[in-house]
Amino acid sequence: MDKTMVTTAFQLDGYKVVRNIGVVRGITVRSRNAIANFGAGIQALFGGNISLYTELCEKAREEAFYLLLRHAEESGANAIIGMRYDANEVAPGITEVLCYGTALVVEKN
Repeated sequence: MDKTMVTTAFQLDGYKVVRNIGVVRGITVRSRNAIANFGAGIQALFGGNISLYTELCEKAREEAFYLLLRHAEESGANAIIGMRYDANEVAPGITEVLCYGTALVVEKN
């Protein structure tokens, strides 16, 4: 699926909905490793962006987004509206990242 056909808005300007497929999602569960925790602790001493955690979070979001696209494609969709991210701590140091939205079949007006 084309990433440009994914939006956080609830409509796609210039397109009409042919079919509403419903909710699609991508989910990943990630843990921090001891080495990253140690490195992040050192970064925290100096303040500012903790790049090790930033990278971990970005990779988790990227994977959840990719899984969302795959789920939508497998459902026959060519667009997703209302895309959102959510994250929850499942256990200490283990985080779930969920990417979800409404899958549609659309065509140009």
